[in-house]
Amino acid sequence: MQTASNVLDRVLVLEMVRVTEAAAIAASSLIGRGDEKAADHAAVEAMRQAFDTLYIDGTVVIGEGERDEAPMLYIGEKVGGAPGKGPKIDIALDPLEGTTITAKAGPNALAVLAAAEEGCLLNAPDVYMEKIAIGPGYPEGTIDLRKSPRENIESLARAKGCKPNEIIACVLDRPRHEKLIAELRECGCGVMLIPDGDVAGVIATTDPETTIDIYMGSGGAPEGVLACAALRCVGGQFQGKLLFRNEDERARARKWGIEDLDRIYALDDLAKGDCIFAATGVTDGSLLDGVKRFGGKMTTESVVMRASSGTVRWVKGEHRL
Repeated sequence: MQTASNVLDRVLVLEMVRVTEAAAIAASSLIGRGDEKAADHAAVEAMRQAFDTLYIDGTVVIGEGERDEAPMLYIGEKVGGAPGKGPKIDIALDPLEGTTITAKAGPNALAVLAAAEEGCLLNAPDVYMEKIAIGPGYPEGTIDLRKSPRENIESLARAKGCKPNEIIACVLDRPRHEKLIAELRECGCGVMLIPDGDVAGVIATTDPETTIDIYMGSGGAPEGVLACAALRCVGGQFQGKLLFRNEDERARARKWGIEDLDRIYALDDLAKGDCIFAATGVTDGSLLDGVKRFGGKMTTESVVMRASSGTVRWVKGEHRL
């Protein structure tokens, strides 16, 4: 039997792109139609079917929700075409990261997944997570979730060799971030607000062409794990802390084995070992172009990364309608 690491090395790196391509293509038929649930459902169905063509014994550790909330691709669901035979792979996924974006034909909607050897991805509950992230090339400890936004911006500016007013922070455009945005602007930092898609926002810190230096604010904990899988492949720093609004959410965390509810997670706490990250654009964005239809064919753009080799591949696909 092949080991998980062999499969991550030789098979799944490119096969995972087929999975995200399938989800992105399915969701793209509903761009701008105003129906978030239909777009998400199409992506989920397509991703599930694509997984079943792979010779793996996969388990969804981050998915569309718990079994009683999601009929397919729920946490704990088995996927893959070789249950009990293929290598055991843990999978974190978001078949459509940006359902509202897709429904409104906005930028940066993605089909996203991460795969790792069994036990290497945190079973993050579906709660909020306070996040801070930067790309590669900075001294360890440049950012710290325990410090204020101003202190983190000033620390990053020193590490980058620039002034705080030359730093650009990416933040989800939400009422809960009003204080954060005000603090960032008070120290001269530029703020790029995004409507959704914080996986893309975190990954943008690794690409100088986006001009984004740092990601800050709260978003979904599952998306934090997905983003960390990407950062594990290309480098960067991340810290996250789970946020609980009520006792039900605390109980959900304990159900998934999380006992220290105040823990600050580092990058390797959320995604460790060898892992793969894959994403395909649904709509055009800073990271990837979206699905295009013309002349009886479709085009897709994807990125796939692998942690152990640090390899990043950009994949352009052409598909007949």
